[in-house]
Amino acid sequence: MLQQALAERLLPPLLIMNDRQPCTRDSWPKRRQELLRRLETHIYGVTPPAPDDVESQLLRQDDHDLADKAITRQILLRFATPRGGFSFPYHLFLPKSDRPSPLIVHITFRPSIPDRYMPVEEIIDNGFALAFFNYQDVSPDLHNGDFSQGLGACYLDAAARPDNAWGRIGQWAFAASRVLDDLLTMPEIDHSRVSVAGHSRLGKTALWCAAQDERFSSVIANNSGFAGAALASRGHGEKVSDFIRCGSSDWFCPRFTSYLGRENELPFDQHDMLALIAPRRICVGSAALDVGADPPSEFLSCLAASDVYRLLGRSGLITPDRFPEPGTVLHEGEIGYHIRPGSHYFSRTDWLAYLSYLRHHEHKN
Repeated sequence: MLQQALAERLLPPLLIMNDRQPCTRDSWPKRRQELLRRLETHIYGVTPPAPDDVESQLLRQDDHDLADKAITRQILLRFATPRGGFSFPYHLFLPKSDRPSPLIVHITFRPSIPDRYMPVEEIIDNGFALAFFNYQDVSPDLHNGDFSQGLGACYLDAAARPDNAWGRIGQWAFAASRVLDDLLTMPEIDHSRVSVAGHSRLGKTALWCAAQDERFSSVIANNSGFAGAALASRGHGEKVSDFIRCGSSDWFCPRFTSYLGRENELPFDQHDMLALIAPRRICVGSAALDVGADPPSEFLSCLAASDVYRLLGRSGLITPDRFPEPGTVLHEGEIGYHIRPGSHYFSRTDWLAYLSYLRHHEHKN
């Protein structure tokens, strides 16, 4: 049933090299670079090189936060760009523990603590450290193609963006990697177990971040939809026209808009994105009523990317041969998936599912 549903999507093949040769385990690193270039060229744009150095400044620390369960810090990051220095803040919550903690870097919509999309105390109670930054502090989501503010202004000539210039998703992802630069200097963090997480457009961002930055051990993509986890070809969710209509096509490179009305002709699809994260872990979450994010297409993308995980000796998505009903949790494979009742939202149900997935695989190791 599921393989037939995948076949009907007519997806670009994952395991055929650009020279039409089959991809093997030995040739996967080359194939990975081919897929990365494809996504850079057609949807997200080219990410500039990482800065040589990232400086951090401690702005504030509380050694007795969350009823004395956590140490919290507010940190300012600075780094050089082609047009001068750039800085943005992030927050860090560290559980009081006698060993390094696994950590989640959450790209957030708002700076509030706690946030309706981020149950900080529950995350700490589950043994995870949490770092988060507000995406607006990096590149304001202006919905009008204006890159005169934020990180984009440090790299782009807004009046003449080339077809493969990075959009805001690339800029937010770049910032998450700069947070990781700083976290990897801290002995309180388990450097081998750092995840990146986001919801909706920031779920797209988390995936693109982990696809490029192999230092992240796993990625959490909640309701990420088109240009996130969901397949675009022959799907029933958002289209290129929706991003143009909402003024949010600047999340992507300029070439992206050339696929208006041509989603079935894309030379890539989002199983490419998930495959770039192999053999690391992915956990995708859908909501049954989130029509725009197209849950069946998110699920099928996980299934399609599993071919690469199997090539690399991992399990990918482990599922019965049927589409999942709301309430289903599939966490046995390196690709995890759940679908809950309800609509587009980053709920505690989602967070607890992701924490359970991460703990499960920690115990498997």
